[in-house]
Amino acid sequence: MQISFILVKPRNPQNIGAAARAMGNFGFEDLRLINPWAPTWQEAKSAVGASPILKKAKVFDSIEEAAKDANILIATTALKNRKPFQQILTLNKIDSFLKENKDKKIAILFGSEKTGLSAEDIDKADYILNIPTSAKVPSINLAQAVILCCWEFSKYNLKTPRTNIKKSATIKEKEIALNNLSLLLDKLDLPPILNKRICTQKIQKISAAKNFTKEDIFFINSIVQKIIKKLD
Repeated sequence: MQISFILVKPRNPQNIGAAARAMGNFGFEDLRLINPWAPTWQEAKSAVGASPILKKAKVFDSIEEAAKDANILIATTALKNRKPFQQILTLNKIDSFLKENKDKKIAILFGSEKTGLSAEDIDKADYILNIPTSAKVPSINLAQAVILCCWEFSKYNLKTPRTNIKKSATIKEKEIALNNLSLLLDKLDLPPILNKRICTQKIQKISAAKNFTKEDIFFINSIVQKIIKKLD
């Protein structure tokens, strides 16, 4: 298993540096940032003794771009006043999930220090990851959240290959297939109860609930494109 750590709009150079150091401590190397505040990012990567992980980190404009090569996208959140539709994983009980997905490439989203992840960000994820804390202080500092995840994930032999497995679809491949499905639904004369908003929610739930293989994506695209061609 490969894990990418994605920081969304980080603003504190010390948090970025601490996150990179935590990754290095536990053997992880793939750090990605989405729209970091420019002065913060420059200060972090130019700091004396900045780690190689920090120097190699990549910057993206969107979650879709940052996670397009991942098979599974996980969003970290304290769940305060939120009721996500995705399955919720708790960090202290994540061992079975990691063992079941050792062949997958996983991307983990961490929100900014000020606001965390937005509802829109969370809706893009396949799973929700929650770190159990005291109800009085539910949120955790960005760097602390990264180091806790690194510690927990490092307990497992993540790079052990598995044989006779089907290749998982990437986030980008799933997005293309589900967009094709959405185009097909737009062409059908569906009843009012299946309006655009409801169909979009259903498609999001399908994406979150199913670990698609590349064969699944090929099947969906082939069938949907044939139907659209017939309708046209």
